[in-house]
This record gives sequence, structure tokens and C-alpha cells, in this order.
Amino acid sequence: MINNLSIAIEAAIKAGHAILKVYSTDFNVEIKGDDSPLTLADKNANDIINEYLVTTQIPIISEENKQLDYSKRKNWERCWIVDPLDGTKEFIKRNGEFTVNIALVENGIPTLGVIYVPVSKTIYFTASDASAAYKMMLSDDEINVASIISKASEIHPASENASVIKIVGSRSHLNEDTENFISEIKKENDVEIVSKGSSLKFCLVAEGEAHLYPRYAPTMEWDTAAGQAICQAAGVKVIDNNTKRPLLYNKENLLNPYFLVSK
Repeated sequence: MINNLSIAIEAAIKAGHAILKVYSTDFNVEIKGDDSPLTLADKNANDIINEYLVTTQIPIISEENKQLDYSKRKNWERCWIVDPLDGTKEFIKRNGEFTVNIALVENGIPTLGVIYVPVSKTIYFTASDASAAYKMMLSDDEINVASIISKASEIHPASENASVIKIVGSRSHLNEDTENFISEIKKENDVEIVSKGSSLKFCLVAEGEAHLYPRYAPTMEWDTAAGQAICQAAGVKVIDNNTKRPLLYNKENLLNPYFLVSK
């Protein structure tokens, strides 16, 4: 497992380097069949991550790979779930709030996660045994994975008795379901809305910068697997609104149900 963690960390950082090379250019934007944007950065990062992860001989589900039919996936005990550039819209806006997401899923549960933020050179990751979650800001482009793992600081969620409940929400629009959720919290607490792009929303809760992240809008498994792994390792739950149990992965339909991230 330590080797899988090392491979995922190095893959994420190298993918981040490739993303920044495109970020500094006048790049083109394609629109995929589902109306989501795609850039050369997505493609280059995906190629790099695939090159690293294929060495583990564990199958890969990536947003930018051709998706295999469930009949071929359903018996997988382990798989990687990858978003090579989570927050392509943030990338296009050039606001820096985009990430590289890599997660290892075992029997439907994310057990290892890495999230890398290329612009700030910040990396979040789980312990190899999922017992803790860590954060580190890298000082340069040098990748010494052993040093990163040994020097990173453990992260923890916020205390539950805060005077103001910080809820992760959208900058531009909160849909009706989210507004209703926030209204219920406001009946008993002062509330502050915290905005952030991509999987950084999970990181905010895991590291105590927010208390709740209600996601009452569509997401795919690659949007959430790494964030869920990091949250769970930090002691934060990611709960399916329908089953009231943790989100599961490598499902027949890779679309997630609505969920809530909380301690």
C-alpha cells in the first residue's frame, strides 16, 4: 500500500506540472458530449497518470478514459478512480481552484486518496492505511515522495461547538435543496457560506476550514472519491442522502447521489 500511495502522489504532482504548462498558454477549450469543457491540460494530465497507475496492474476509471461496461467492472475488488483535472471550469477562469484527484477504491470504498492543487503546490493525501490525512505545501518542483510523506502535517476537522457554522456552497448559485438545508441550520446557528472550487470543498471540511458540505447537485465518482478518502481518514463522513451510509464507488451508474460531508 505504501507503494501505491507513493505512485499516486508522484503521478498527481507530475500531472500538476503538465497542467501548469498549458495553464500559462492561450489554450483552446473543447466541449464534450455532456457539455462539459475539455482542454489539452485534461488530456496531458490523464496520459501521465495512466502511465504511473498502469504499473500497479490495478484497473483505472478516469473521467478522460473510455468507460468500460459494468459487466467488465462489477467483479473488480480494487480500482483507481481518477479526475486528472477536477475543476476545468475553474482552470478556464484561471482562478487556481482546480485539482488533480487520484483515489484507490477497495470493494466500493475509497481507502487511499491524493488531491494536488497545482497553482498553490499544495498536496493532501491519506496515510497508506487510511488512518490519518495530511497536507503539505511543496517548496519547489522537486518530487521526493518519501520526504513529502514524512514532513506533511496531519489535518483534523473543526470542533463541533463552533459559534458560527461554516457551510461550503457555490459562489454564484445555491439551488433550492441546498438553500433549504442551510435554512434549517440557520434556525439554530449563525451560518457563514464558504466558497471553493473542485474537490477543495472536501479538503475544507477535512482540515477544519468548514463544518459542512451539502452536495445537492450532480457529481460523478471521479469528482468525489479522493476527497472522500481524505475526509474519512481525517474523521469526516461523506454520507449518501438516500442510504444514510457512505458513498460507494465503481457502481453500475458512475453518477453520485446527493450527499453530505460532515464530522
